[in-house]
Amino acid sequence: MSDNIFDYIIVGGGTAGCLLANRLSADASKRVLLIEAGRKDDYHWIHVPVGYLYCIGNPRTDWLYNTEPDAGLNGRSLRYPRGKTLGGCSSINGMIYMRGQARDYDQWAQLTGDDSWSWDNALPHFMLHEDHYKGASALHGARDTPPALMQDQVQPYQKLLRHRNAGGEWRVDKQRLRWDILDAFSEAAQQAGIPATEDFNRGDNEGVGYFEVNQKNGFRWNTAKAFLRPACFGRPNFEMWTSAQVSKLVIERQGDGSQRCTGVEVWTGQERVTAYANRDSSSNGEARKGEVILSAGSIGSPQILQLSGIGPAALLQRLGIPVVVDLPGVGVNLQDHLQIRSVYKVKSSTTKNFTLNTLSNSLWGKARIALEYALRQTGPMSMAPSQLGAFTRSSPEQPYPNIEYHVQPLSLDAFGEPLHSFNAFTASVCNLNPTSRGSVTIKTNRFEDAPAIAPNYLSTAEDRQVAADSLRVTRRIVAQSALAAYEPEEFRPGVQYQTNEDLARLAGDIATTIFHPVGTTKMGRADDPLAVVDAHLRVRGVSGLRVVDAGVMPLITSGNTNSPTLMIAEKAAQWIQSGV
Repeated sequence: MSDNIFDYIIVGGGTAGCLLANRLSADASKRVLLIEAGRKDDYHWIHVPVGYLYCIGNPRTDWLYNTEPDAGLNGRSLRYPRGKTLGGCSSINGMIYMRGQARDYDQWAQLTGDDSWSWDNALPHFMLHEDHYKGASALHGARDTPPALMQDQVQPYQKLLRHRNAGGEWRVDKQRLRWDILDAFSEAAQQAGIPATEDFNRGDNEGVGYFEVNQKNGFRWNTAKAFLRPACFGRPNFEMWTSAQVSKLVIERQGDGSQRCTGVEVWTGQERVTAYANRDSSSNGEARKGEVILSAGSIGSPQILQLSGIGPAALLQRLGIPVVVDLPGVGVNLQDHLQIRSVYKVKSSTTKNFTLNTLSNSLWGKARIALEYALRQTGPMSMAPSQLGAFTRSSPEQPYPNIEYHVQPLSLDAFGEPLHSFNAFTASVCNLNPTSRGSVTIKTNRFEDAPAIAPNYLSTAEDRQVAADSLRVTRRIVAQSALAAYEPEEFRPGVQYQTNEDLARLAGDIATTIFHPVGTTKMGRADDPLAVVDAHLRVRGVSGLRVVDAGVMPLITSGNTNSPTLMIAEKAAQWIQSGV
């Protein structure tokens, strides 16, 4: 760490950070530093798909956050997993490839006043790094996607990427297993009016089908594999620090009175080091300065901003932090998908091991599972946490699909607890567009201390109504004839609960996060008082500083949030390289 001057400093080696490191270091004339607070992704359970069970709640790979007690959850506090390892949340998440709905991005364009965020303009930036198992098409990318399928705005950007394998790094695969009970649920959903679909990522994700996953040959495919290895590691202009936590940003007042971020202070576990993002001149003699890019996630980025004096002035003053820029939107606008876990006991006279509960409840069953994965990388150890998905409306009045199902051939009392001894499946349903808003706020001026995470789930009448309605949709699906042979019996929440009030209260008892926090550093127009960054993700009031992660989403996407975060990073890299 002797030469600590870089053109670009990326804070966070997670989903967005790994892609940014790849794209920005493609220019051999720029020095790029990637800083990750966690360790390298050399822990074996990261790479075995079912290993998320051993990564979440493990200090080796998880920040071990908890939420504040939540009134909407009847006073409960939730475990709030966030990846603390190279690859970030892509190393511990559910591996589901999901873009959301076209209307999500069209809304972003309206809220920011920038049409580059519209669905039509976002789609090429999804396709640019996608490697879809079916090959390239008008909606999907793959290695060596024909230029004709890319919009003009992406093609010049491709030429800036000097490595031969630019594009197609993010593998999207078909799942390597199926379950009779899930096939029956899919048929029941169709009987209940939800159409079958083979592609959730065409802009309208209504339908039921098996999720596509970020795996390759039966192993998890995280962003460290996709974007850092081997490309970045072979570049002399790229440097990476792991087990190094950024404690604050270095912000200096310029001669004209403006504020500029010129570097970061880093705690290595042994010493405090400062890395600088500046460059006195470019190759053509023009004055040029570097950039710091915060990609620490929807929890980490607002925490670092607040610790650095960028955030709500009253909060900062109360904690004795000098106010650099009063930005009241830093840490607010937190949105998340809250999943309500309905559990159904099932019976069958034809086979014993038709859910994971009974398949894995013996040493012989566990041995069979392990042997199948060792020999073929298939079976339950190749499972994403949820295999079958469905998108539909919580009530006929909804103008578009507003709830998502994650269906699993298993059940348990709570994440981390043992599977039940009886056969069962879980139909988890979440409100895709919650109106509840939460916050992330530092509790002290110490970077070592976790911030207060307050999602404020089910805090609006709209969200409580969708919760009640979605449980009724689940019951309607399960009542169809396709599942009759399994004699499903509602175990959670229980058929005795029928009223809106009962169901909303019970949702608070059995619901949990689906790990999709976004919005805490949202982008917006100049006249939006809560916008933290502009449409090109530049922090207001501080030059040389951007936020590039899920925190910039003004509204949560209608689906899983990992892939949209990669698209955001792809766009940001193009702007940064173009000097925009």
